[in-house]
Amino acid sequence: MFVDQVRIFVKAGSGGNGACSFRREKYVPRGGPDGGDGGNGGSVILQPSHRLTTLLDLRYQQEYRAEPGRPGEGSNRHGKTAPDVVISVPVGTLVMDDESGEVLADLTDENHTYVAARGGRGGRGNAQFATSTNQTPTHCQPGQPGEERWLRLELKLLADVGLVGLPNAGKSTLIAAVSAARPKIADYPFTTLIPNLGVVQWDEEHNFVVADIPGLIEGAHEGKGLGHQFLRHVERTSLLLYLVDISEWATDDPVETFLTLRREIETYDRTLKKRPFAVAATKMDIQGDGRRLDDLRTFCKKRRIRLFPISAATREGLEELIRFLGKQVLSLRQTPCASNY
Repeated sequence: MFVDQVRIFVKAGSGGNGACSFRREKYVPRGGPDGGDGGNGGSVILQPSHRLTTLLDLRYQQEYRAEPGRPGEGSNRHGKTAPDVVISVPVGTLVMDDESGEVLADLTDENHTYVAARGGRGGRGNAQFATSTNQTPTHCQPGQPGEERWLRLELKLLADVGLVGLPNAGKSTLIAAVSAARPKIADYPFTTLIPNLGVVQWDEEHNFVVADIPGLIEGAHEGKGLGHQFLRHVERTSLLLYLVDISEWATDDPVETFLTLRREIETYDRTLKKRPFAVAATKMDIQGDGRRLDDLRTFCKKRRIRLFPISAATREGLEELIRFLGKQVLSLRQTPCASNY
């Protein structure tokens, strides 16, 4: 099961109370205050990890509470600080306040942690309040309460290339042919119910990550089909590859198919309109008389859109496509502000 959106409650531990105590020992007159400070409460921390690919574990445990700090004691003994609670989440997790919708953190790096709820500070004992004019303070501080809040976590996959197409366009077959990923492949719509990631090696030194986004249909931006559930993963990709089925068995016009995909992507997020893209005409091995490919090729040529006729089954055209995608990804990595090629 792939889970990419969850709601959790986090509560940090409160700080321990400071102690109000006086030193009382035989032969030690006027021993003075010796109340120790309370310990700090534990915090709740989100730790991104490449080893996780889903938020599934957080669906079954929605509450995370850290322990409070221990109170201070006499003889200047400070209370023990409570341990932090660390929650592992996949890299690419977006953290939002559930009530306001404010984005609190974008965990795109494994070394980037986020303190979701900070533990309360321990209170000061009365020994901290002793002065030359008040040598016997009788007050101490209570520990501060820990933070608590409801969070909404969303996972947006990090990939260099996003494969976009209608159901049964050949996305799963393509990602299986160019990488070690083994997605489910079948001849019925919506075979892919979860995004799949594959690493493509395109020369001895470079590789890039491809995301197989589950099939879109017209109206996906309104939630139809798999809708918003997986369109959010397109936002993270730096390059889009539209897959259009040009086989003799396909019923949709290939040009209209491409235009439909573009409309759905751009309507969902207008910034994606400037995202670099290319088109792959899939299932070349069963193209029939080739009229569908000719129509799509003529359309792309007029608009100067890069078109790659391919067959994942026979590997026809894959080397040229992989080389093109690799060079584009490398260029985009070197110039991250580039919006076209």
